[in-house]
Amino acid sequence: MDGGSGCVTKKYKLVLFGDAAVGKTSLVLQFVKGNFSNEPQEATIGVAFQSKIVCLQDSTVKFEIWDTAGSARYQGLAPMYYRGADAAIVVFDITNEDSFTKAKTWICTLQTQVKKSIILALAGNKSDLKYHKSVDRQKIQEFVEENDLVFMETSAKSGNNVTNMFLSIATKLVAQEKEKKALEDQASSSGHNTTSTTNTTTSAAVAADTLVDDNEVDGMSDGCCCCCCILL
Repeated sequence: MDGGSGCVTKKYKLVLFGDAAVGKTSLVLQFVKGNFSNEPQEATIGVAFQSKIVCLQDSTVKFEIWDTAGSARYQGLAPMYYRGADAAIVVFDITNEDSFTKAKTWICTLQTQVKKSIILALAGNKSDLKYHKSVDRQKIQEFVEENDLVFMETSAKSGNNVTNMFLSIATKLVAQEKEKKALEDQASSSGHNTTSTTNTTTSAAVAADTLVDDNEVDGMSDGCCCCCCILL
């Protein structure tokens, strides 16, 4: 699909996980629609779907966003949603230590159950309530570094870092795809060179055999001349 600027629009499946009431749906709505409701959000039942196109410097990305329910009774459905995901954002509430513990569990699950190339991000949401923060920054940082995660403190209410989070993931996905293509091109080129080398070696061997045969013929001709001289 053309994004309108000559770039092909690349589609990626992105799934959000996290405990109930950490602000997953609010993050998605802030990113997709640019708004935040002060009214309490209705709990997501099963999963909610949104999509949004973002433009990078040389690429256009369409996110297909699956916002999963945080309620424990829906967690058995999670494998159905994260199967085939290209990226995932695990959300926790910076004012709720237990939500961070649940987030770590989600990260571990995704690391073991989803393809290795998945981009994993951790969002410490409700940064507008930083004065009520209860999750230790050092603990978060250590976990992020140990698991090579994209991490940002976000606020669905103010919009702080929400777009930046999704753009960071988009950038990583595009870079990953470019790296994969470069490796495939390199492998294809190496295979072509190997074939060419094999063909060249075979041709050289055939030429060498031909040269040996010619020398043998020359040797036989010389012998005949000698014989003729003796007979004369």
